[in-house]
Amino acid sequence: MTSLPILDPTTDEACCIPARPPALGAEDAQQRALVFKALADPNRLRLLSIVKAGDSGEACVCDLTEPLDLGQPTVSHHLKILVEAGLLHREKRGTWAYYSLVPGALAQAAGLLATL
Repeated sequence: MTSLPILDPTTDEACCIPARPPALGAEDAQQRALVFKALADPNRLRLLSIVKAGDSGEACVCDLTEPLDLGQPTVSHHLKILVEAGLLHREKRGTWAYYSLVPGALAQAAGLLATL
């Protein structure tokens, strides 16, 4: 049986090339992951498309439950995640909340992978 040579990390320079610092910082990675997580759910993608397709560029939460066939608490939960990810803007009017796309948010989300 042949034995493998023992590499000494202090003398074998080819063994360990110092790593460069990560190009993506922890905070930036956390924010990008928040957007990707928000987009990873089919119901949230549908909500974005409904809001975007609205004639006025916005949608009332009262109009979002029926197209998804989901209860109001579930739709509100999904909308909250989209707002926290910076994709939707929420405006309260009386008893209803209206949602609109954050200007440039979808283009910025589309470019997140390209800038890694």
